[in-house]
Formats: sequence, C-alpha cells, structure tokens
Amino acid sequence: MHNSFSMFLDTYLDVWRDSSLTDMKNLISQDYEAREITGGDIVDFGYEESLNGWEQGFKFAKENNAQWNIKVISILPLRESETMAILSATLIIQGKSLETANLFFQTFKKNSMNDWKLVRSYIEAGIPYVSTNSVLFN
Repeated sequence: MHNSFSMFLDTYLDVWRDSSLTDMKNLISQDYEAREITGGDIVDFGYEESLNGWEQGFKFAKENNAQWNIKVISILPLRESETMAILSATLIIQGKSLETANLFFQTFKKNSMNDWKLVRSYIEAGIPYVSTNSVLFN
C-alpha cells in the first residue's frame, strides 16, 4: 500500500473515531458521490447529504457516549492515485456493540493538490453485526 495513503487512512479513521465533523469535511471531495442500501432501499447522494449523515452519526455517538468500532477489511489500489478501502463500522455503547454494522466500500483519490479525498462510497447499511463479524473477520 502506498505510504501516503496509509498515513491518510490513519488520519481519516482517527477523525471518524473522534466524531469530528469539522475535520471530516476536509477529507471529503466536493464532487463526492455515494450509494447507500438500507433494507433493500437504494439512496444516491452527494457531498452535502453526506455531511448531514456524518453530522447525525457523530451527534448520536457523542450523545450516547459511544465509541466507533471501525475495522479495515481490505485495501485495494485501483489506479496510481486512487485506492479503495473496505471498512466495517458499528458503535459500542456502554461496552455493548450495536447489533448492526455498516459495510463501506470507499474510494479515495489524490486531487491536484496531492491530497487524498474521499470521492465515492458504496454502503451496505444495517447488516447484522454478528454475521459481518463472523464472515469477514475470521
């Protein structure tokens, strides 16, 4: 894995774990595009909607004194300046993991300033955590 991407991903995950909306805004491309599947329903959205989603998730985490449990499943170089990270994320509240997790296929790309930015996501939301844990992490 490219060293600059590895350092970027560590920063990205730290920002996520800290529930820092201000810092997350700087890591997402203005041209961001995403698709989320929840219970079979498909929703396509962009940058502004993404920020609203992060804000809601971070607010929930802070209000419940929760901790993010984010696991890196795989890193896939796609092109010279483009890399996909497959991540699983759930929350731990009062020492107990939620029963569901989200599976993220996130594509990051270097921009003209040589900075990595999140440019695309495909998200499977609300997957039973037990099954994602046993299937993906054994």
